[in-house]
Amino acid sequence: MKSIKQLAAAAALATLALALGGCAGMSQQDKNTAIGAGAGAVVGGVLTGGSAVGTVGGAAVGGVIGNQVSPKR
Repeated sequence: MKSIKQLAAAAALATLALALGGCAGMSQQDKNTAIGAGAGAVVGGVLTGGSAVGTVGGAAVGGVIGNQVSPKR
């Protein structure tokens, strides 16, 4: 069972990496939001055992945090 979770997390990270390849025209804040949402979805899914609610909740929280992160100037 644990290997399935690891495989799902690896697949989600690979999908996120491929999806971010199309982010060339996005602002830095948009990129941070997407990265935060993807990472939050993975973490939320893993922590809740693959629950859809946990995955969506993690994506929402991660997206908000990523949106609020600003690069240092």
